[in-house]
Amino acid sequence: MSDKTSRPLVEIFDTTLRDGAQTEGISYSVDDKLRIARKLDDLGVAYIEGGWPGSNPKDVVFFERARAETWRRAKIVAFGATRRANLKPADDASVRALVDAGTEVCAIFGKSSVLQVELVLRTTREENLKMIEETVAYLREQGKRVIYDAEHFFDGHRLDAAYARQTLQAAVRGGAECIVLCDTNGGSLPWQVESAVGEVIAKLGQVPVGIHAHDDTGCGVANTLAAVRAGARHVQGTINGYGERCGNANLCVVIPNLELKLNLRALPAGALAHLHEVARFVAEVTNLAPNVHMAYVGDSAFAHKAGVHVAAMQRHPDAYQHIAPRIVGNSTRVVISELSGRANVVSKAGEPGFENVDAATSAKVIEIIKAKEHEGYSFEAAEASAALLVRRLAPDYQPLFTLLDYRGMVSRHGERSMAEATIKLSIGGHEVHTAAEGNGPVNAFDQALRKALQPLFPQVKDISLADYKVRILNSNLGTAAITRVLIDWHDGGQCDSASGVRRWSTVGASGNILDATWLALADGYEYILTPAVKPVGALT
Repeated sequence: MSDKTSRPLVEIFDTTLRDGAQTEGISYSVDDKLRIARKLDDLGVAYIEGGWPGSNPKDVVFFERARAETWRRAKIVAFGATRRANLKPADDASVRALVDAGTEVCAIFGKSSVLQVELVLRTTREENLKMIEETVAYLREQGKRVIYDAEHFFDGHRLDAAYARQTLQAAVRGGAECIVLCDTNGGSLPWQVESAVGEVIAKLGQVPVGIHAHDDTGCGVANTLAAVRAGARHVQGTINGYGERCGNANLCVVIPNLELKLNLRALPAGALAHLHEVARFVAEVTNLAPNVHMAYVGDSAFAHKAGVHVAAMQRHPDAYQHIAPRIVGNSTRVVISELSGRANVVSKAGEPGFENVDAATSAKVIEIIKAKEHEGYSFEAAEASAALLVRRLAPDYQPLFTLLDYRGMVSRHGERSMAEATIKLSIGGHEVHTAAEGNGPVNAFDQALRKALQPLFPQVKDISLADYKVRILNSNLGTAAITRVLIDWHDGGQCDSASGVRRWSTVGASGNILDATWLALADGYEYILTPAVKPVGALT
């Protein structure tokens, strides 16, 4: 690959805070938007579209606070529309709000489709051209740089290509520095986009052309890359593909494709390695679960399950990976399941719980896993439970604790329900008997187990259940079905600091949901506490 500074530049225009906020279920606070904007600035995108100051008070406040920030790399952009029909730009409150936002750059959209002009705006083609040109010109007079978004361009181009091009020329006459072609309905296909973009670039001359694609046909990324192949050098999209309906072109996939597959420059040198981190950060702030199967940055993007694949990867890392995961800040994962071979276990050597795995141990572990998955277990999302299988095969293995007895009780008194659990454990040769209440049987079991362990392992107070999932496997058996419980855990930074383990997952399965829960709970505590420290308390 050539030196990055010598490669052609594609400007990245992020619209996560505006288009992404139109996703069903997403509602950013001003603080959320500022946190995401800072992360995008650190990543090195060229533009961050902050919102539409003429549409809601939240965006007005965002731009007020953004003016007080220092932005190292990105330009904050205010978004809006052309003036309304038969109104001067200076008299249109929405256009004035763009000026008042105080940004150096404004992005405005106008109509490119005769259908939109005549049936939605209910104005004439001639008036629409004036609306575009005059609004761009007015903003330029106010000292703004203007990026023009040609809304519904590809639909309009198919209806009346000549008029669609006239709308672009109106924006150029007004002084727009970049013309962005929008597949607003997301209905175009890559070859249609590539042809139309190539035609526009040939007609517009030196004015840069960009692409803004939606994903309604599942082609948002492909359409964006097709536009770039045709000569577009400005790309709009969102982190994680957030956006209205089916979403926008996903920048977490577009950017590495630009840099790694098309040999173009989209981010500053070294920034691509932070893409996985940014994708997770935005998902967390947005309060949506990350898409683990997303290309490049998903946690499963470089996860390998089939034994033959893992064996091949041991011979050459490119056998089943198209790039080195570290380039985008991700990592290779080997998943252990009933489809695994010995190579899956051997390849995990060095990971917590798999430090001294040999071929014989690997074969035994796979045998156990296959038997347990037949019973209802699933280890591919519960690597801590898989690691414990290895640990328990060691000749000198001693369990952290042994369950002697448990009992659960759930009762209801009028409107109030309660749960109580009692647990009897053997810990270090001593019998411990505790009881606790909870808002349900699972919570009660967890509280009783914590109560038993904490005198010896004070770090238990830092351990939290991040998620608790139940899956009914053979639902045709009704209430007699096998239940699988998967628990995700995290700690407060005190456990196992040497290996850096902070998140882990465990699994249990049984025809009794409380047995399944107990198995997953017990694994979770044993996994993180055993290698951490020896007991520091004393039992009397």
